[in-house]
Amino acid sequence: MIQIVIIGSGNVAQHLISAFAKSKEIDIVQVFSRQKESLFPLLDSSKITDNYNDLAKADLYIISVSDDAIASVSAQLPFENRLVVHTSGSISLDSLDKKNRKGIFYPLQTFTKGKEVDFSTIPFCLESENEKDFELLEKVAKTISNNIYKTDEKQRKALHISAVFVNNFVNEMYRIGNEICEENKVPFEILKPLILETVNKVMTLSPKEAQTGPAKRNDKKTINAHLDFLSNENHTTIYKILTQSIQNNGKEL
Repeated sequence: MIQIVIIGSGNVAQHLISAFAKSKEIDIVQVFSRQKESLFPLLDSSKITDNYNDLAKADLYIISVSDDAIASVSAQLPFENRLVVHTSGSISLDSLDKKNRKGIFYPLQTFTKGKEVDFSTIPFCLESENEKDFELLEKVAKTISNNIYKTDEKQRKALHISAVFVNNFVNEMYRIGNEICEENKVPFEILKPLILETVNKVMTLSPKEAQTGPAKRNDKKTINAHLDFLSNENHTTIYKILTQSIQNNGKEL
């Protein structure tokens, strides 16, 4: 079995713990957490430590903490020449302390506390300094996922930025749509079949091919009617920017 230590207890760390616990090829020998109690539902307390000096020997150490803490945590590890990776999509490999071998183990998915995800469908973006370490990372990732990608730093950052657009920004559009519905006393649930169909379309069509609506048709009458209807200045500004972006079709605004 491949022995791993996970450092962290946030959303990503807890989801990884749950996923690896189901694998017959992975042995979670230890988890480091300052909030030990948060992990009691997932692990035997004997496997949890809050002392860096008590970290067990393992084949792989996965740092799964906030981006700002990665460098500090890496620097505090009391050993050398072991494989240490982090799970961030935006932080450089170089943020890890050079005393150990370095890598990236980035699951490209949004994680919410208490909500299960199907890890077999989650893409894992992997990086390492040498081929032997990559082979180990690939083997570990394949125990829980069917989608493994070898990426470099620029590609990973591009994916992370793209993910912000298709996830975080899209969710902000849902929030605005919900806000407009609430202001006008109509249920947001009416829009959910449309949301699902929009998502389903980009599974078979390119986003460019799937685009519809008044901006795509250059329906100025409808666009102006929408702008007249909107009373929130922020909503109006966003509507104008997105309308122009669609009409420019990828050209500069």
